[in-house]
Amino acid sequence: MEWLSDPAIWASLATLTVLEIVLGIDNLVFLSIITQRLPAASRARAQRIGLMGALFMRLALLGAISWIAGLTTTLITIGDFPVSWRDVILGGGGLFLLAKATSEIHNTVEGEESHDEKKNGHAGFAAAIAQIMLLDLVFSLDSVITAVGMTDNLPVMMAAVIIAVLVMLFAAAPVGEFIRRHPTTKMLALSFLLLVGVALIADGLHFHIPRGYLYFAIFFSMLVEVLNLLAARRRPKKPAIGD
Repeated sequence: MEWLSDPAIWASLATLTVLEIVLGIDNLVFLSIITQRLPAASRARAQRIGLMGALFMRLALLGAISWIAGLTTTLITIGDFPVSWRDVILGGGGLFLLAKATSEIHNTVEGEESHDEKKNGHAGFAAAIAQIMLLDLVFSLDSVITAVGMTDNLPVMMAAVIIAVLVMLFAAAPVGEFIRRHPTTKMLALSFLLLVGVALIADGLHFHIPRGYLYFAIFFSMLVEVLNLLAARRRPKKPAIGD
């Protein structure tokens, strides 16, 4: 138990936990967007299942670090461009995010809803869980690669992942409710998912875009939106015609 008194271990845990929470923002935003179309009674259950799936997937990937390392080895070479399983997973996940975010933006602007989900709640729930698990794999791979790059202490990596997912678990409901109540923030969130999708495709093509740029952009946009919402609350309501 000497590691409990090692300041370096605690510093590594704190740093990695913060990074994992930040990296989990895109996971949380996607989760909130996907579960919005579900009935209110099913949203919380879908969010819990999605986040528990993310937790188990990340822990499983951490337990197979040698397999993770193998994902970066060249699968095929196209011309002078080497392609690995990691490139395929990140690129495919990025394309899925672009398609999903674009579809959600279209449905939001046009006011359309999925007729299949209206007719069959179970099918809608199953489809939402399938999409969440698919993106969990992509986000988990990104998260685990970051963790492996930060430390070689497996218990520290697992503890950081567990803490980060627990934080997301508590934040999922309020974040989802806030996005649902404010359509403009939903559009910002979907725009953020578009940015993340482009970043994942770029990673798959070996062009790394620092996530800090993406997070700064969305945080700045959210700050402006929060100021707009506060200003709207303080703005006097217009009297109804005829008053």
